[in-house]
Amino acid sequence: MSARLRSLVRPLTPLYRLALSLRERRLESGREPVRRLQFPVISIGNLSTGGAGKTPLTIALAQALTARGLAVDVLSRGYGRRSTVPARVNPDGSPDDYGDEPLLIARAANVPVYVAPQRYDAGLLAESQLAPSQPTELPLTSFVSGHDFSRAEESTKEKPGFSPCPLQLHLLDDGFQHRQLHRDVDLLLLSECDLHDRLLPAGNLREPLESLQRASALLIAENDYATANYVNQILPIDRNSEQPRWIGPIWRIHRRMQVPPNLAGNPVLAFCGIARPEQFFTGLSEAGLTLAARAAFRDHHRYTARDLQTLAAKARAAGAAILLTTEKDAVRLAHLEQPLPILAVPLRAEIEDTPAVLDWLLNRLDQTR
Repeated sequence: MSARLRSLVRPLTPLYRLALSLRERRLESGREPVRRLQFPVISIGNLSTGGAGKTPLTIALAQALTARGLAVDVLSRGYGRRSTVPARVNPDGSPDDYGDEPLLIARAANVPVYVAPQRYDAGLLAESQLAPSQPTELPLTSFVSGHDFSRAEESTKEKPGFSPCPLQLHLLDDGFQHRQLHRDVDLLLLSECDLHDRLLPAGNLREPLESLQRASALLIAENDYATANYVNQILPIDRNSEQPRWIGPIWRIHRRMQVPPNLAGNPVLAFCGIARPEQFFTGLSEAGLTLAARAAFRDHHRYTARDLQTLAAKARAAGAAILLTTEKDAVRLAHLEQPLPILAVPLRAEIEDTPAVLDWLLNRLDQTR
């Protein structure tokens, strides 16, 4: 949305804020029910309409928990899919069937991904596909670092009638505002862009900054010192208190673009259809690539053959013979003929001190069961 249009719709922001307040009252009063799944739910979300890096973080967390020995699935809305029927994502499927981000997560994380307009329905489908057995008595803290899981499992098996089943965790993709589903842990990605943004429709914020109080932990980019300072020093509990509002953990996120090294020195055309395209272009430039041209489309853009022809012509005119895009965009290009080679640049996220973060998560989940 252009700056001029943003200014025109700014008078509507108080109405949006009122709608948020009314919804909060419905949730607190129980008029808008919050449903609970059998297994724990970890929500990953942010305050803005996109571009925070939720998908790479979901992939990284799913892989880390799986490596720790836990069974993990991902619940997603499946934005852009044609069907509203709950479904398990087939990694070989199309974004029209499942949505681009769920498809990317299923391929990259190698865990089951379920989609439905209501994530509770996706969770029910996920749990219905588990082998029926008696819930395990093993605590989640059996999976913390240094714990002898095998010994704990053997001692539990000695109990009469015990039938072990895998401990299942649901990761709720983009779930901070999806309050209709109970979550045991709320992870919130926060960035400096959020600090200077406005509420919808004049800005990109889906909720005001004070909503971060609902989060269990905050995740901030490794070099985003402004946001960490804002959270720790500028947000008081009330105007008469000097205590910081945020007392929970703050985890640092490392994001890395995996740029092919053989592209250095070769002019390329970069294009994407994501919420914050400048982040992609800046990352490529910082990786040492020469961007002869660039093109930005709307988030979740449905590419056509004509789009690729136009991009190829623009690349040739700029002296570039290769097109670069994001993994999410590449998912939406698989069915199209490529007039020039198109390479997807993966974006990977890593949580600083991942073992300690997993220990905190599992201890926290064990307290909520």
